Amino acid sequence: MLPLLTQRQPRGRDPMSRERRPLRQRLTHLCTAAALLGTAALPLAATADERDSFRIAWSIYVGWMPWGYGEAEGIVDKWADKYDIEIDVVQINDYIESINLYTAGSFDGVTLTNMDALTIPAASGVDTTALIAGDFSDGNDGVVLEGTDDLADIEGQRVHLVELSVSHYLLARALDSVGLSERDVQVVNTADADIVGAFRSRDVQAAVAWNPQLGEIRRQDDAHVVFDSSDVPGEIIDLLGVRTEVLEEHPELGKALTGAWYEIMDVMSGDDAAGEAARTAMAEAAGTDLAGYEEQLASTTFFYDPAEAVDFVTSEQPAETMENVRQFAYQHGLLGERAPSPDFVGIELADGSTLGDANNVQLRFTDRFMRKAAEGEL
Repeated sequence: MLPLLTQRQPRGRDPMSRERRPLRQRLTHLCTAAALLGTAALPLAATADERDSFRIAWSIYVGWMPWGYGEAEGIVDKWADKYDIEIDVVQINDYIESINLYTAGSFDGVTLTNMDALTIPAASGVDTTALIAGDFSDGNDGVVLEGTDDLADIEGQRVHLVELSVSHYLLARALDSVGLSERDVQVVNTADADIVGAFRSRDVQAAVAWNPQLGEIRRQDDAHVVFDSSDVPGEIIDLLGVRTEVLEEHPELGKALTGAWYEIMDVMSGDDAAGEAARTAMAEAAGTDLAGYEEQLASTTFFYDPAEAVDFVTSEQPAETMENVRQFAYQHGLLGERAPSPDFVGIELADGSTLGDANNVQLRFTDRFMRKAAEGEL
């Protein structure tokens, strides 16, 4: 059994916490969080081109543990020194709060999923570039039913999940695959920390969860994972997002971050003692052991080789994925009250084409820096 981390919100998850809140209310706790961090939730230096220090926020999740390791081992500092800058990689215990702080201007970059990149900073008018596509969920997220292995049996069920999160999105994709819609089920908003206990109760037969909670649920008697993220590969993407303006004025930041990331990937993917030590350190930082962390790695497709990330970002996958994501976001009110259609927020793809309003591009996918890494130009 994998231990749970009760002091955090896992990645991509719970954008509305325990209550459904409109987009504009997501930033209401910034002042408190900023005080706890010892920094004001104010925009970063007004004159960006005079800066030589930058801040990146990350939170606990299998795909983002490498940033903590890279900071602790001096790999990030090594690459920052190469480009004569400083990079402070800061762990934020609450995932959504890390994105809120980034959106408010306290950080230059943040780890987040593609869905949350669209529905929080981009929908709030913060132009964000997906600098690094690190991995995608390939079984880390799943729909579980009790007593049946047929997804169609979900019809009429009360489905427990973190509402308006990636779990909610996965449910929508699962229902669509069997000709159903959300009208055919009842969504019950359940905090991620409560999802395992909820499924153990007699009156809960359906849930959607992510690891490590998914792993605990599937071990229960007569629990069946009837749909998971491996059924929609490449749709739940873990990214490092950076403010587009900062990246344009300081390409050295993009180079340093990308170089550090792929050096970490090279170490952690190794079958040698160094690789095992790196994964063990990440596991311990995540509150599990090596076996538990490697179980999560097994259901995550990492792009250890930058060329693989370039191929993914320049493929048709991001366009197909973001089309699904933006439709879901609009239907659930996640693009804000002013959004008249899914086209409200423009999404620029790596080939320069745009989904939505080309005059309001706020989220950008690029292979620029990952390609430099692949070609040995960093």
